[in-house]
Amino acid sequence: MSVMIPFGKSGMPLHADLSDAEILESHVEELKAADTEDGLVLAAMANPIDSPRLRELAAGKKTCTIIISDHTRPVPSKHILPAMLAELREGSPDIDVTLLVATGFHRPTGKEELVAKLGRDIVEHEKIVIHDSRDASGNVQIGVLPSGAACVIDKIAAQTELLVAEGFIEPHFFAGFSGGRKSVLPGVCDQVTVLGNHCSEFIASPYARTGVLDGNPLHKDMLAAAKMAHLAYIVNVIIDEDKHVVAAFAGDAITAHRRGCDLLLKYCQVQPEQRGDIVISSNGGHPLDQNIYQSVKGLTAAEAAAAPGAVLIMVSSCSDGHGGESFYRALRDCVSPEKLTEQILATPQDRTQPDQWEFQILCRVLCKHHVIYVTEPEQRKTIEDMKIAWAPDVDTALKEARDIKGADAHLVVIPNGISVMVRESA
Repeated sequence: MSVMIPFGKSGMPLHADLSDAEILESHVEELKAADTEDGLVLAAMANPIDSPRLRELAAGKKTCTIIISDHTRPVPSKHILPAMLAELREGSPDIDVTLLVATGFHRPTGKEELVAKLGRDIVEHEKIVIHDSRDASGNVQIGVLPSGAACVIDKIAAQTELLVAEGFIEPHFFAGFSGGRKSVLPGVCDQVTVLGNHCSEFIASPYARTGVLDGNPLHKDMLAAAKMAHLAYIVNVIIDEDKHVVAAFAGDAITAHRRGCDLLLKYCQVQPEQRGDIVISSNGGHPLDQNIYQSVKGLTAAEAAAAPGAVLIMVSSCSDGHGGESFYRALRDCVSPEKLTEQILATPQDRTQPDQWEFQILCRVLCKHHVIYVTEPEQRKTIEDMKIAWAPDVDTALKEARDIKGADAHLVVIPNGISVMVRESA
């Protein structure tokens, strides 16, 4: 028996004997689509949750900004945006629409990446702006978050008459779930807001975990930002392993999103019968495993399924490198993950560093477990610079893990670490 682990655009087979292994997979495939992808989106928009239809919201409006996802998110925008654009113009034929790419703290999205995501017709005929969290002149303060951080968002989002968003819902390793309010924070916020929201105290919260919204301090800030920005309407979807739409939710930015989260939770929760001495995970393949930074997400699924002192194997292409210079340098230059963790936890909210949250979580894992990354060969030096072991393929990594933990070590395999919410076993 072999298992195909998502890796880049092709996948990587795991050939080892898995007869005694536990394989934890999302059950989202059981969520059978009742219509085509376009049909699901149109049906959701025809019956919005706690909201008028988009065409009614657009009536009398001269401007609208649609917050759209960037290149790191597999949001099937080709099945969402045409319907949103059509209904906006049905409600207000002359409405001036801007597509604002929610890059958050990521690098800018390139033109060809937009074409692959949106289709050439939209790229060539619609007004598209790439949000820049580091351009203070392009952002404006609209309030103060519950955490005390300033809420500063892109002027294009702040000054539009109608602010709406597309997105998708998946488990998120510290915000609970993606989608909904995340389009605003961190999506189109200034760095000062992102840094304040992603402070060490919040990341260290036991509620800042996959699938957790209630009590999550980051989520509380994000909800507040969405309200301050007057995010009026969303279209969010749930996708299957092949990244096809299987459910869609439209309407109020808070309640429509929560409806989607509640549905997904029923299908994405998994629990190992026994914690793994060795745990294999991935970041879901392209485009989610483009870099080491993004792949920390899938690693936290392995963490949640692991016994103390386990070996965690992260299978992720990382073809785009580390994904953040400060993220890379923090691990490369630190004395140890333990010492770096001490420094992070002593950092006050207003001194939060770029990418601090990502290396804080990575350090949390490295302090407890031996981690092996399986990436493209070109990333070996970068991985090892960051004090992480490297292997060329998952079979080699598993052999090395068994050398460390023993031939009888309990193996847990999570083919797609970002598609599941791992409930920690007793």
